[in-house]
Amino acid sequence: MSSRRLIRPCTWVYLALMLLTLLTWAIGRLGMGGLWLSLFVLLLALIKGGLIGDWFMGLRQVRGLWRWVVVVWLLLPGALIAAAFLLSYRG
Repeated sequence: MSSRRLIRPCTWVYLALMLLTLLTWAIGRLGMGGLWLSLFVLLLALIKGGLIGDWFMGLRQVRGLWRWVVVVWLLLPGALIAAAFLLSYRG
C-alpha cells in the first residue's frame, strides 16, 4: 500500500478547509478590505460550504432534491450578499 493511500480523501478536504479558514482569518487580521477582496472572502465561504456538504454531510453520492436544496441554500444567500456588497460600493 502506498503512503499516498494512507491519508483518506476526507482528511485532504479537512486540511483544505483549514487552509481556507486560515486564509480568511489572515485577510481579516491584516485589515485588508475592498469590494473584490470582500467578494473573494465570500467565494471562499461558499467553497467551504460546498466542501462540507459534499464530504462531511455525505451529499457527494446524493442525486436529486437534497443535492439541489444544499446548492440553492449556498448560492441564494451568497448571491444576495454579493449583490448587497456590489450595491453598497456603487457609491
